[in-house]
Amino acid sequence: MKLGLIGNPIKHSLSPWIHNQLLKQANIPGEYNLYELEPGSFAAQMELLKKEGLAGFNVTVPFKQKIMMELDAVDEQAKLIGAVNTVKIENGQWKGFNTDGKGFLNSLRVKYPDICNADRKVLILGAGGAAKGIFHTLVHAGFENIDIANRTTDRVKEMTKSNDTSDGAGIITLADAEQRVADYDLIIQTTTVGMKPHEEQQIISLDNIREGTVVSDIVYQPLMTAFLKEAAESGARIHQGHEMLLYQAVYAFEIWTGTSLDEHGLLEALEAQLKGA
Repeated sequence: MKLGLIGNPIKHSLSPWIHNQLLKQANIPGEYNLYELEPGSFAAQMELLKKEGLAGFNVTVPFKQKIMMELDAVDEQAKLIGAVNTVKIENGQWKGFNTDGKGFLNSLRVKYPDICNADRKVLILGAGGAAKGIFHTLVHAGFENIDIANRTTDRVKEMTKSNDTSDGAGIITLADAEQRVADYDLIIQTTTVGMKPHEEQQIISLDNIREGTVVSDIVYQPLMTAFLKEAAESGARIHQGHEMLLYQAVYAFEIWTGTSLDEHGLLEALEAQLKGA
């Protein structure tokens, strides 16, 4: 089975390591390769990609929206999100999916099942592609109390407008979010703030957080962001970015192969890989 990733830049992607581990665990002969494409000649490169004999591929920046023009079909959830990060190729047909939101929720359910109840109050920080995927997945899963904080509110309005229940999503400023952190059961940081090489940066302070609140950060380099460090020191429970990274990859692998795998051992191995072990 031939799989891969398209994007730019992708040289340091962990996807080949993860998916080659999954292939090995599933006992499926195959390989996962990187295809770093140039944005200026995307359509022509797609024609070349069709000759590679792929069974499927992942999509990362800057092509998650652009790829949708090349597909024969798009999953309903991916349509709602407006971005595709996984493509399955079957009988020459390309179908697009988005595994970010489901990968996030699956990883959260495994670690903190008690937090995955519809009545939990949720704060999402950021309004980019990852935030949109997570928001729509949480709404689809029945979460009813979601606030979204971003530097600009226009992005949040755009992100929620296609959702039938968007009236239930509160739009607040980052300053308001900082003042109200004690109101939330689950706080999800979806931006790149705090990512290497800017490890000291933090999107909001968690001074007023309640003990036992679950705080998630989708950044996985570093494993412990400044945001998560403050959360842990304040008695919150933390959910790290590499957990979502693995579970969204496992969901993509399931789409391609129909095979469900046990992620637990792989999570520890991925953590060791990120630590450079």
